[in-house]
Amino acid sequence: MTEQDQKELGKTLWAIADQLRGAMNADDFRDYMLSFLFLRYLSDNYEAAARKELGRDYPKPDPDSTSSPLNIWYKQNAGDIEQFEEQMRRKAHYVIKPEHLWSSIAEMARTQDGELLHRLEEGFRYIENESFESTFQGLFSEINLSSDKLGKGYTERNAKLCTIITKIAEGIASFSTSSDVLGDAYEYLIGQFAAGSGKKAGEFYTPQQISSILSSIVTLDSQEPKTGKKKKLNNVLDFACGSGSLLLNVRKELGNHGIGKIFGQEKNITTYNLCRMNMLLHGVKDSEFEIHHGDSLLNDWDVLREANPAKKLEFDAVVANPPFSYRWEPTDALAEDFRFKNYGLAPKSAADFAFLLHGFHFLAKEGTMAIILPHGVLFRGGAEERIRRKLLDDGNIDTVIGLPSNLFFSTGIPVCILVLKKCKKPDDVLFVNASEYFEKGKRQNRLLPEHIEKIVSTYQNRTEEDRYSRRVPMDEIVSNDYNLNISRYISTAVPEPKIDLQAVNKDLVQIESEISEATKLHNKFLKELGLPLLPRK
Repeated sequence: MTEQDQKELGKTLWAIADQLRGAMNADDFRDYMLSFLFLRYLSDNYEAAARKELGRDYPKPDPDSTSSPLNIWYKQNAGDIEQFEEQMRRKAHYVIKPEHLWSSIAEMARTQDGELLHRLEEGFRYIENESFESTFQGLFSEINLSSDKLGKGYTERNAKLCTIITKIAEGIASFSTSSDVLGDAYEYLIGQFAAGSGKKAGEFYTPQQISSILSSIVTLDSQEPKTGKKKKLNNVLDFACGSGSLLLNVRKELGNHGIGKIFGQEKNITTYNLCRMNMLLHGVKDSEFEIHHGDSLLNDWDVLREANPAKKLEFDAVVANPPFSYRWEPTDALAEDFRFKNYGLAPKSAADFAFLLHGFHFLAKEGTMAIILPHGVLFRGGAEERIRRKLLDDGNIDTVIGLPSNLFFSTGIPVCILVLKKCKKPDDVLFVNASEYFEKGKRQNRLLPEHIEKIVSTYQNRTEEDRYSRRVPMDEIVSNDYNLNISRYISTAVPEPKIDLQAVNKDLVQIESEISEATKLHNKFLKELGLPLLPRK
């Protein structure tokens, strides 16, 4: 399937969503739409695994029947079902009954079957409860099929679901449904729903252009970026992972087998479920990722709570787009937390540095961290200045990249990317002012491929360019009281053009001569007409 076809599928599905959601909030309709798309993927994947498992015993599709081959097999082999499902738990790590497969659900929707809603609820619960791995548990917990937003009563809700599912089935019928294709369609829809969600979008979506910058940076060799990409990352962490697009972008940079394991953490339960679906839809096996539902600031994930440095889990790459200037509740206990005790606590009014220090603590010595933060972290005083000072004195801040304003759905403020390392070779800090390089849009500004390439290339080669990038020695930063405001180090002022006074004088003399000749000619005509003459200058 071509990239154009993938975009067309995304647009087709978005048109369906836009048509059907009516007065329903974009966030609410998103959860239904994406869950049904995910059920389609799970069904296709499960039927392919069942076909492989049963081999020659797998029935051939019957063109005259609406029953799936798996449904036919179940009817013919009732005594073997339990053993088959146990085998599928081990192989596919989840089980779907034939009546819960997408093909069965879509047929019920097409015929306006009054039991569709009940069947969907049964199917979602069965997938969650009969899975071999915890990856599938609670996956559909936020999909409320009994919500008044779907309709006032059961009959109205059931009819609405029939319409939605039928339209989705018709919309994707002519497209390939491989995991990459459905995954890209899923990502496209997440972006479209984010555009309609306003400030709420910040909870789950990082624009793809910015994701591309971060993922390109962290996959380059940390000590010698000029040498190119690392061949493999053992693991990668996003501790505020939203729908997982940033993690998937890192994986895309290195290929499907370029990362040993993906780790993500997300506080919002709905977004946490979206992220797990997104991973599976992109063909990431459930053994290749671990997403935790919890609060990164409290560090409530057991795998990250190991205080013994010898046993601590470390990451080759850390990426994050945490909530900007998030209000939190720092406590005396957190002041002694191993992530913060050497730096001090971020202020209650802005947890930006708390998020940064959380991720930085788990960064491996040869790893790279890239985090998106508001510009305030570069210059605010007090506790933040103390944290910034120590990170700079320890040689941990490698690069500061200023981005254009209005790139996010959730905020119009300009943001920056901080690149941090525990061991970096240069003893300076690279500053990049990319704030003027963008394409203006009606609602959001956009970074074009050439803008992204320029940022990544500047970081990779540590190049300096007038009014764009500069390597600043530490003694200059110290003399500025550890203030990292980009405008202090890169001037964006356009110099006044030099004026050649002799050339200007020559032009004025020429103009005066032309005026004099024109006046003479004009007066000649006036004299012939008997009219008053113009005074000569």
